Amino acid sequence: MNKSPEILRGIVHPWYCDSFGHMNVRWYSHFFDDAAFHVWPLFWGSHAKMQKEFGIHTVTASAKTQFIHELLAGDLIIVDCILTRVGRKSCTFTERMLHVDTGEVHATYEMVEVFFNPETRKSALMPATIRTILEPLVTEATS
Repeated sequence: MNKSPEILRGIVHPWYCDSFGHMNVRWYSHFFDDAAFHVWPLFWGSHAKMQKEFGIHTVTASAKTQFIHELLAGDLIIVDCILTRVGRKSCTFTERMLHVDTGEVHATYEMVEVFFNPETRKSALMPATIRTILEPLVTEATS
């Protein structure tokens, strides 16, 4: 994947802003979490497909937000995503929140997705079929 695929668009509404006049941190989480629901369908397939084919799905084990520049009411944003690591039982995605007009990165969100067996309630190895698709898509994160 040469270009980071877009997974969400949004607008900073005035009611998202705090007493300092910029978007409050809770709303960054809101946008990144909503965007995260599009990650698996984009890179491999839905959780329903994963459950049906392999009896597993993924869970977010870790999420780290980096705040870079403030956003103000009326700002339009895009969230894009790249795959930055593939492990044995997990992979890492990095989402970036970009300003539509300037392309400037306002925040990043790094999430570790762990393959999970809901019956045993334990982590599971990544299926080889998924690994084969994901490995060539790994890209180095940039801000």
